[in-house]
Amino acid sequence: MTDTNRNDTTYVLEIEAMSLQEFLPTPTFDEYRERFKDFFILDRRDDGVLLAQAHTRGDSVKLSVQNHRALGQFLKTVGADPENELLILTGSGGDWMMGSDPKGFEIEENDLEYWAYEYAYKDGRTNVSSLVNDLEIPTIGLVNGDGYHSEVLLMCDLTLMSEDAHIYDLHYGIGSIPGDGVHSCFQELLGVKRAAYALLTGESIDARAALDYGMVNEILPRKQLITRAYAIADHIMKQPRTIRRLTTQIIRRPWKKRIVDDLDGGFGIQMFGHLTKRTAAHSDDHITNAGRYVREGRRIPCD
Repeated sequence: MTDTNRNDTTYVLEIEAMSLQEFLPTPTFDEYRERFKDFFILDRRDDGVLLAQAHTRGDSVKLSVQNHRALGQFLKTVGADPENELLILTGSGGDWMMGSDPKGFEIEENDLEYWAYEYAYKDGRTNVSSLVNDLEIPTIGLVNGDGYHSEVLLMCDLTLMSEDAHIYDLHYGIGSIPGDGVHSCFQELLGVKRAAYALLTGESIDARAALDYGMVNEILPRKQLITRAYAIADHIMKQPRTIRRLTTQIIRRPWKKRIVDDLDGGFGIQMFGHLTKRTAAHSDDHITNAGRYVREGRRIPCD
């Protein structure tokens, strides 16, 4: 009988002697744990359950062109490693992402046109697409705290949220267009009317509302997120490898269709907006000030 839990690595030694060519090696876990250490704290169990905690110098993520690109690179690398069987993705620190790297968008300020394609449009489309298309394994996103660009956690197969966290979109508030994937996420999960409100007003969606809206599956204290994710992972891992992986392709089908239908177009509109406005939008002061109402407990900026 065929062992359905065997992965590609098991077969390499069996066929190398027969083939005229060998498989190209994929990066090992130790190799890419070191490679991505400045962006993700990685820990993998013996059964292939991988915990990835995004960080900026050990604390909450501060958006930059560097970590924006690293996300897609990381997801593709995880997807290429046959030893990975489930991904738990979360952040570090008290927030998910509330600010930006003070020096992380100098390229946007110095060469807006080059940034708009090379770092925003190209990298951004890769990020969202990789999460949906390049991972054959189940994914669990953990919203560990307040933040924007939560789509990378909300578009995981399952999402758990800290009971004190808030989700919001900052784009309109900083004079940008919400077309870089957050629109795809919000429209899919919230529906047309609620998504329009969230994207135009920057609505701060608390954990209870996110659960009621169907954006997340569970809410619980922050300190319990990882423990709960591992418990769910244990349940998922009980089934054979092929069953786990093929099931993800069924449940991801709506995301795949959504991304094909409107990610490229939305991103193109967003970049067109940046180029016509001719001003950078991602300075730390700009982003931090635009999200101040979230920290102050207001639902939308005009409250």
